Amino acid sequence: MNEAQDRLLSVVEVAELLGTTERFPRRLIAERRIAYVKVGSHVRIRQSVVDSYLAANTVEPAPPRRRRAGYRRSFR
Repeated sequence: MNEAQDRLLSVVEVAELLGTTERFPRRLIAERRIAYVKVGSHVRIRQSVVDSYLAANTVEPAPPRRRRAGYRRSFR
């Protein structure tokens, strides 16, 4: 693995990375929705775990809708 992916991030750093408050990553930890590491009394989250979480929760855009011919309204 890449050293940057193994970097341990604090809750504050994860919140900044996600663009949220500290409460959101703390809630993910409390609900066991994201893996974390306990270092003494500190909680750390691996960069690779954050990347995986983002990939798993990314919603791809829907394909453009095609208009069907024959369903137009006529304004005569």
